[in-house]
Amino acid sequence: MVEIGLPHILVVDDDDRLRDLLKRYLGENGFMVTVARDATEARARLEAFTFDLLVIDVLMPGEKGVDLARSLRDRGMTVPIMMLTALTETDDRIAGLEAGADDYLAKPFEPRELVLRIEAILRRYGTRPENDVPGKVETTEVMFGNFCFDMERMVLQRGDEHVYLTTAEQDLLAALARRTGQTTSREQLFELTGGTGSADPAASRSIDVQVTRLRRKLEDDPKQPRYLQTVRGRGYVLYTD
Repeated sequence: MVEIGLPHILVVDDDDRLRDLLKRYLGENGFMVTVARDATEARARLEAFTFDLLVIDVLMPGEKGVDLARSLRDRGMTVPIMMLTALTETDDRIAGLEAGADDYLAKPFEPRELVLRIEAILRRYGTRPENDVPGKVETTEVMFGNFCFDMERMVLQRGDEHVYLTTAEQDLLAALARRTGQTTSREQLFELTGGTGSADPAASRSIDVQVTRLRRKLEDDPKQPRYLQTVRGRGYVLYTD
C-alpha cells in the first residue's frame, strides 16, 4: 500500500538490477518510488503521476538521459532532476548541467549517498531553515530591478511572476546575493554552493555554466548583463542598482 505524503521519486534506468535495488533502498528510506526502464516509459509515468524528483541514468538505449532532461525542461517541467552517470569526463558532466539537471552522481556510488543528495535537493525546494543557511544575513530578501529573491525560501519573483530556478541556480544566486556588489571567485562560488574538490577544472566550468543559465533568467540581454556581471580574472558580482 502506498503511503500518502511521502516524496515521490521516479527512477529511470535500463539496468534492471540497479533499478530494482534503488526502488527497494529508496522505499526503505522513506520515499515512494516508481520506476521506468527508458525515456518512453518515463514519459508515460510522468503523464500518469506527479513526482517530487527524477533520478535519470545518462546512458540509456534510445533517447539518452541528458536528452530526456533537456526536453522536459524545454516543456517547462520544473521537477528536480538527479543524473546518474558512469561518465567522468568534464564535458559530459557539464552537458548534464546544461540540460537542466540539479545534480549528478557518478557510478558506482553508495546508495546512501544518493539518499543524502536527494534529501538535500528536496530541502532546497522546500523552506530552508535559517540555521542551515551559511553566511546568514539579517534580511532574507534582495531586490534588483523588478526582481525579488527570498534567500530563506530560495524563491525568485519578477513582479508577481515566479521565476523557476534549479537547485544549483538557487544556490548560486544566494551566494552572490549575500555579497551584493562584491566580487566572488569561481572557486569560492563552487565551495559556497556545496561543491568539493575545487582544483578540478570542472569546478570553474560548472560555475560558468550556471552563470550563463542564470543570466538568461535575470537579464534582458544576457550578453550585456546589468545585474550578474563578470569581473575579468576575478569572478562574478551581483549588482542591485
